[in-house]
Amino acid sequence: MRKIADVKYALAVLQWDQETYLPAKGATLRGQQMATLSEIAHQLFADEKLGALLNDLWAAGELTFAQQRNVALTLEDYKKNKKYTSAFVRKLSESTTRSYHAWIEARKQNDFRVFEKSLGDLVSLKKEEAHILGFKQHPYDALLNEFEKGATVAWLDTVFDELQPPLKALLSTITQRPQPDDDFLHQHFEKDAQWKFGLEMLKRMGYDFEAGRQDISEHPFTTSFNATDVRVTTRIDENDFTSMTWSCLHEGGHALYEQGLPAEQYGLPLGEYCSLGIHESQSRLWENCIGRSRAFIEYNIPLIRQYFPQLKQAGPQQLFAAINKVKPSLIRTEADELTYHFHVMIRYTLEKKLIEGSLATKDIPLFWNGSYKQLLGVDVPDDKNGCLQDIHWSHGSFGYFPTYSLGSFYAAQFFAGILNTYPGLSDQVAEGDYSNVHQWLQTHVYQYGRAYTSSELCNKITGEPLQLKYFIQYLTDKYKAVYHFD
Repeated sequence: MRKIADVKYALAVLQWDQETYLPAKGATLRGQQMATLSEIAHQLFADEKLGALLNDLWAAGELTFAQQRNVALTLEDYKKNKKYTSAFVRKLSESTTRSYHAWIEARKQNDFRVFEKSLGDLVSLKKEEAHILGFKQHPYDALLNEFEKGATVAWLDTVFDELQPPLKALLSTITQRPQPDDDFLHQHFEKDAQWKFGLEMLKRMGYDFEAGRQDISEHPFTTSFNATDVRVTTRIDENDFTSMTWSCLHEGGHALYEQGLPAEQYGLPLGEYCSLGIHESQSRLWENCIGRSRAFIEYNIPLIRQYFPQLKQAGPQQLFAAINKVKPSLIRTEADELTYHFHVMIRYTLEKKLIEGSLATKDIPLFWNGSYKQLLGVDVPDDKNGCLQDIHWSHGSFGYFPTYSLGSFYAAQFFAGILNTYPGLSDQVAEGDYSNVHQWLQTHVYQYGRAYTSSELCNKITGEPLQLKYFIQYLTDKYKAVYHFD
């Protein structure tokens, strides 16, 4: 399994390089290299001898809990991998590489049509993949399961249907209140100062730079090659102080999870993250529950003023209110914590329609623009600020977006658990002390790897399955502090 992991992570290094430093002319052969490694990894994992070994281990008994979980999950992965042909794996990898570079070019030209054909080819392959994997009710279920084990359209429809009314009610209350001034966050902030400040934020939250690094990319992401090599990327907007700062905290949360996984389990399920929903809970917990708290601002405001003299007049409450201002907007990654989930709902509905065949690829811009007008009341001016803003489809990551909302819900429930364990946490954060947060997450999340599903882990940690009440309460408490309503 470690040999297979070596090939997969060598492939991951090439993908990281593709999104950070690859010269434009290297794209074609890079696609071939990545396809070759994808095929090799698939062939190694489809070896009949490996299957026989796994079956023998499972039948042998007398395994520890960790060994049982590693064998059971690897056998499950093996059987799933056997459903794919090497030809399909190669075809999907090549299509994904073409799609990624078409997406980059489409963003440069601000024209979805440049991306349309390669995306259409990829959608066709993802439909085929759904049938390869198999599903009981909806083809999108098969793709959702790849990112969030056990997630289905039926369940997510229920979750989002339950979420919409309280979100809309909270948004209605907030829009009737005086709005915080956030103009001072949109001055000119020098790129180099933002870069250095971002590095300092990552250090302060506990990211180990001897086991990682930060770089610039078109779309911020975190990638891990093992627990001692976990890399983050960001992008910088010189006219928006919040863009890079909280992007660093977000990606840092992902990175701390990867750096906290058991290194001795490299190549095995217990050395891998639980799910993307749980992964996103880690980034959201650091970015929002901690990073957008009044206590966090109070501690870091001297450093903020040091790096950005133009913010010297901003007090802690003013800055706290400004970074938590609620305003329907175009860009998902820059949305506030409340309206963010409308962005996710739009993508979820769109993907569901694409995979079931009720929406054609060419109609994505029209559907996107109409949905943004209906749910968020904003007009989409162009494709770059509309349906070309996310990298996910160019990676073939259909079924990924719902995990962003699930991550926020899990984060709120976990954070409630941390506060219950450490009632004085706010005072600790106000002193720059995150040791109890690290300890709680290591004990309750990091150490288990993939031993449990998201639902099982949530039950184990909090004593109950995922409950939206924690997220709604968290938002209500925060916005009462910002907008001063009862």
